[in-house]
Amino acid sequence: MDIRDAEESDLPGLLAIYNDVIATSTAIYSYVPVTLEDRTQWWRARIALGYPVLVAVDGAGVLGFSTFGDFRTWPGYRFTVEHSVHVRSDCRGHGIGKQLVTALFPRASALGKHVMIAGVDAANAASIRFHERLGFEKTGHLREVGHKFDRWLDLVFLQRSIAAR
Repeated sequence: MDIRDAEESDLPGLLAIYNDVIATSTAIYSYVPVTLEDRTQWWRARIALGYPVLVAVDGAGVLGFSTFGDFRTWPGYRFTVEHSVHVRSDCRGHGIGKQLVTALFPRASALGKHVMIAGVDAANAASIRFHERLGFEKTGHLREVGHKFDRWLDLVFLQRSIAAR
């Protein structure tokens, strides 16, 4: 398995993972599948800002992806990014997510970022533990700010310093 910058040819695999997450989980608070055109525009926008979109790939294609973007657009937040990581459902639990997230840290550092944020559905204990093992700490709990699958969802924020630990 290799972890590298995503290329346009990786986007159909990335899209399949993203839409599966939308359809089957509360990891993304959306009901609406995205199109390849949507993901292509998103990818191009990330690259134009100098932000990475990384993929884990092997002979079977895209196994997962990670990225980060602005946490908020106001200038005072310019040193803080929020990341996303998603792994294909049949590849979870094999360390791919960990490699994808840890590969983001030096990329964020090179851009002068100070803190990385993770927004996680509060009921997703596995994702919260995953982030805590990577040095993220819980810093906030927003109650009933999301709604999906006919229920209210709480959002937990975790953060990690970009500096080496």
